[in-house]
Amino acid sequence: MIFNDYLVGAIIFGFWLAALFFLRFYRSTGDRLFALFSIAFFLLGCERIVVAFMYNSGEFHFGVYLIRLLAFFMIIYGIIEKNRSNPS
Repeated sequence: MIFNDYLVGAIIFGFWLAALFFLRFYRSTGDRLFALFSIAFFLLGCERIVVAFMYNSGEFHFGVYLIRLLAFFMIIYGIIEKNRSNPS
């Protein structure tokens, strides 16, 4: 069980590291795609924290996955918006 907690922590750290990575590119380029990716990865890390606490308490709700759904929609929206923009 303890090993599982370490893996969950590593996954959360990876999501937040990716969020910081994209935030750095957003600050240097100003491209909204990077901002949306950064927010999405931060949300995925937060969702993992909530899932970990709910798993340990034995209580689980479907509503937690709405955070993950929102993050995936942000990624998809960012890609679609980037492909639709005019290269001026």
